[in-house]
Amino acid sequence: MNGHDALVRAPGGPDRRGRLQIIGVLLLAALLGACSAVRLAYNNLPTVSYWWLDGYVDFDGAQSLRVREALDGLLAWHRREELPQVLALLRRAQALAPNDITPAQACEFADAIRGRLLATAARAEAPVAEIAVTLSPAQLQHLQAKYAKVNAEYRKEWVSLDTAALHDKRYRRFLERHEDFYGALQAEQRAMLRRMTAESVFDARRADAERRDRQTEIVAMLRHFESERTPPAAAQSAIHALVQRIAAPPAGPWRDHQLALQDEGCRNLAALHNTTTPAQRERAVDRLGRYARDVEALVAAD
Repeated sequence: MNGHDALVRAPGGPDRRGRLQIIGVLLLAALLGACSAVRLAYNNLPTVSYWWLDGYVDFDGAQSLRVREALDGLLAWHRREELPQVLALLRRAQALAPNDITPAQACEFADAIRGRLLATAARAEAPVAEIAVTLSPAQLQHLQAKYAKVNAEYRKEWVSLDTAALHDKRYRRFLERHEDFYGALQAEQRAMLRRMTAESVFDARRADAERRDRQTEIVAMLRHFESERTPPAAAQSAIHALVQRIAAPPAGPWRDHQLALQDEGCRNLAALHNTTTPAQRERAVDRLGRYARDVEALVAAD
């Protein structure tokens, strides 16, 4: 994650920002991370998430205790309610991986993953609201300073790049992820991936502007909570509305851009997957099977 929307979105990788760049079975792999570390990473999520959030708002002692308790509770709920559904998605992906897939099938997985992420966000809304209404003016200043820092980093890493450098950076990032999943890509596949990157509708400046607008909205909402002494129930309603706007932007250029990116991702994943060799597909099936076994172990540990 690029460090934005800290109070309403869970931590994730730099490309998991609501615009699904790699769709379907590959996104499942990206969400889980390195197979050998799945269980360790999952069980450590409350601690990692706490320190990530603390970097944004600098919790005081009482808040720290409440946040840690809320994160522990969220993980317990996720293990009980969501991991079985993640496991089902992995098994479905494993069954499809040996075959050609269509863009519609890739998008089906993207929608399913998005649904699971939204379910987790919905579960987190109440504890987020309880903490959000306790934030002080100094903590909101800390949040703004953190936003400014990560925005500067994003502009340096993405917006400042010329077209060729941006395409090359995105190509190398996608190549690494695809090869982690399928194994080494052939020359023709690498050329296809490079063409896809060059022809992508991704716009770093537009993404940066949208993120900064969203951050402004979040800070304004939190300042309203602080100045009006908003009760947690009302704060939760406001947070829910914000999450829904982020997940499903209103009609307009940004929504059109998001939909174009998602459609592009579905088409590209299907096209690339359909060029894979039997050995590459066998590796994908094996990787998904190992993910599934780790998730089964996590479910059994409940």
